[in-house]
Amino acid sequence: MKGTAWQLLLLFLGCWLDIWSTGWAQGQAGIQKKTKLTDGRDSTQTETPSSLTFTASTDQRFFFFNDTRNENDKLTPVSVYGVRAGFLFPAKHKRSALESGRAASFKAGAGFYFVNQHLDQPGLLPNTSAAVTRHLRIATVFYERYLYRKGPFEISLPTEIGYGHSRYEVAEPDREVEVARGIFIPVGVGVSMAYQFPYVRWFKPLRWFGLYFLSGYRFVLKKDIPESQINYSGLYVSVGPSFFLENFTADVKSWARHRKERRREKARN
Repeated sequence: MKGTAWQLLLLFLGCWLDIWSTGWAQGQAGIQKKTKLTDGRDSTQTETPSSLTFTASTDQRFFFFNDTRNENDKLTPVSVYGVRAGFLFPAKHKRSALESGRAASFKAGAGFYFVNQHLDQPGLLPNTSAAVTRHLRIATVFYERYLYRKGPFEISLPTEIGYGHSRYEVAEPDREVEVARGIFIPVGVGVSMAYQFPYVRWFKPLRWFGLYFLSGYRFVLKKDIPESQINYSGLYVSVGPSFFLENFTADVKSWARHRKERRREKARN
């Protein structure tokens, strides 16, 4: 497992080197150009974007930590809440699977996640037999390469690495007492699929929304409390509604541009 972890870490770092050596040059050149992600009409028939496009979303996941089990020793899901923000990078070379107005080659950025979890499992922490409350805060950077992004569908492979802080407390009368804290480094790999609701000419906001599914595995390169039985490794899954910020901003820009053009035509007449 450790050998695999370091191989994935090297792969992830290699992806980020590629981002900053090639994607940065594209972003700098794109500052002088107009983004052509969409013109406010059908996003499946517009031109390929020529500059970076900002994107952001909430991200709720269900993690199956190896230290969180029920009375039958079965893994139980833990809700992890977070947000992600980054940029869509246009493709440097033509790819048939990306031939549409949503033809970004990959997405890269950062995220933040938090967990507040009650654990009634004596023995997880050394010298602690009482129930504890776990507080996790995790900052991540991610690289997400698109395998398919055409029309309303997209498939991608997200990879992320993070820096996490943990704090454990036990309840005493009128206060919480900290019993342990630490730093850990998680790495995750997975597959993501999304569907954008179809374009309707008389109701453009519909294409701002869709559905997504994400599943993967997260393991820890460095444990926060090595002498404990704490283990954040395990599968994760996420499914639910999705908001396409890039479609929203493209429609707003298109509306503002068309409004400005109508004002100019009215002034000339």
